[in-house]
Amino acid sequence: MTATRLSPHRDRWAVSRARMEAGDEKHMPDGRRRKRMWLPFKLALGAFALGLRLTGLYARGVRNALDIRLNAFEVALPGLPDAFDGYRILHLADLHIDALDAFPARLAALAGSVDCDLCALTGDYRFRVHGPADSVGPGMRMLTAALRPRDGVFAILGNHDCAGMAPLFESLGIRMLVNETATLTRGGEALHLTGIDDVHYYWSEDASSALRHAPPGCRVALVHSPEMAEEAAASGVSLYLTGHTHGGQVCLPGGLPVITHSRGRRRFAAGLWREGGMLGYTSRGAGVSGLPVRFNCPSEAALITLRRA
Repeated sequence: MTATRLSPHRDRWAVSRARMEAGDEKHMPDGRRRKRMWLPFKLALGAFALGLRLTGLYARGVRNALDIRLNAFEVALPGLPDAFDGYRILHLADLHIDALDAFPARLAALAGSVDCDLCALTGDYRFRVHGPADSVGPGMRMLTAALRPRDGVFAILGNHDCAGMAPLFESLGIRMLVNETATLTRGGEALHLTGIDDVHYYWSEDASSALRHAPPGCRVALVHSPEMAEEAAASGVSLYLTGHTHGGQVCLPGGLPVITHSRGRRRFAAGLWREGGMLGYTSRGAGVSGLPVRFNCPSEAALITLRRA
């Protein structure tokens, strides 16, 4: 296996990303900027947490959040090279690995038991949106020590993450994809893996360019949120792996999400979906955000086996 970096502009990206983080604005794919409305969100969260405690449901929600399930399935991709038929990707989204003390060990035990060719991490490693990058260090060390993917661990950042996490993760042996493509080769055939920076808070033209200018062939995109689905499909991506929505995290009976925190269509909120000729999968996420609880929406790790269409 070989991996080729196509974009050498990490330093420029780090400066730009840090500037956006300091501005505390949402930079959106349509070019708009919007201040983040923290106070109303925090007040609503506090009221919901109080209601859960008063009804005795808070502890159950925490237990639900620690019940991580492995969701294994196959997807058929047109143009998948023969050498990659049966290729297994362990997709872990929205870890928020510092949210619950018991969570890192549970996730490491599950992920370490999975036989896979590649592990894809699609962002949101920190529970809070602000704070030191090293808060995720102990949990990520535990996870990477347990993982055994043959072709390595590849990761992108989410809207909860800061630019300072990239060198931390790379010191753990994780290959960060920042608006760039890695090419995996087997038997002279190639599978392209494009990873872009978060587009929910931190969109830049470099993210769109990375999707448009990836090499031709079978392509898998790692994108933190579903909000670039239409653009990725138009760019010729074969499989779009994403998260961010947590599947709703707190859902109505039957798994119907109340809030997805995404500007993408609601059909992109969880599970398999199709956009044009592209197949997509939105993970319900392994971790929790806002409050460390889940209802009617189990945590998951997805094991995706690629098959020729």
